[in-house]
Amino acid sequence: MKQNDVLIKPFVTEKAMNAIGGTPTQDFKDGNKIEFLVHRDADKALIKVVFEERFEVKVDKVWTRIQKDGKHAIIKLSEGYSAEDVGMRVGVF
Repeated sequence: MKQNDVLIKPFVTEKAMNAIGGTPTQDFKDGNKIEFLVHRDADKALIKVVFEERFEVKVDKVWTRIQKDGKHAIIKLSEGYSAEDVGMRVGVF
């Protein structure tokens, strides 16, 4: 699988937007996450490597789930990196 095929597109919903900035009930500490649709055969380690190379950030953790519309990856960025900046670059905002 090519690295260009791993990340398909950002997944934008109200819940995903709250994950980018965080929620007021958690004092905005639960944010800094961005969600992408990814290739079904991509594993967490590959998603992490491709995301770090493409957006020049450090990834703290990756969660995945499979739904009817495809495989979703929730990517939490490390301290010092902003999910809002990545969102601006991919056109979420």
